[in-house]
Amino acid sequence: MSKPTVILVHGFWGGAAHWAKVILELKNLGYQDIRAVENPLTSLADDAERTRKMIAQVKGPVVLVGHSYGGAVISEAGNQPNVAALVFIAAFAPDTGESPSGITQKHLPAAAPNLAPDSDGYLWLKPDRFHESFCQDLSADEGFVMATTQKAPLASTFGDTISEPAWKHKPCWYQVSSQDRMIAPENQVWSPAA
Repeated sequence: MSKPTVILVHGFWGGAAHWAKVILELKNLGYQDIRAVENPLTSLADDAERTRKMIAQVKGPVVLVGHSYGGAVISEAGNQPNVAALVFIAAFAPDTGESPSGITQKHLPAAAPNLAPDSDGYLWLKPDRFHESFCQDLSADEGFVMATTQKAPLASTFGDTISEPAWKHKPCWYQVSSQDRMIAPENQVWSPAA
């Protein structure tokens, strides 16, 4: 039996390349068709559309995997007929009419003070706080590279709401990260998809 296509969806401050170690692990587990979306992070609508376009390129079943804000993206984009399941990794899984910002306000994450908006409307993670806030399990050098190459979202994206979450209609799995500093563990456990 062939394995489904896995589509990986990154969150804020990341990019498709951040999935490098996961991609190799999936390859070693026998997954042959692995793709990673490069979200523009300009709005939930734009990110969901980019993900839908990648889903549409696949002829067979797809498993969507979303990390952090990527969970909101797969919730919005995952109602396509060939999406077989969703996997949330320390991710937002908003309900109808809910936004990542609304969820975050329930329990602020440890790294909230390390966010810095700029004059163009983008929300950055302070480079000198990136490693401790976003990827404390990686080496300091890896964290430095990620801080330098971070992809900041338009801050308004944080308030974009979900229309009809796919997790209400598709099988899903949720991995809670107790050491996550960008989404409070209490907000992960609270998620209806968890």
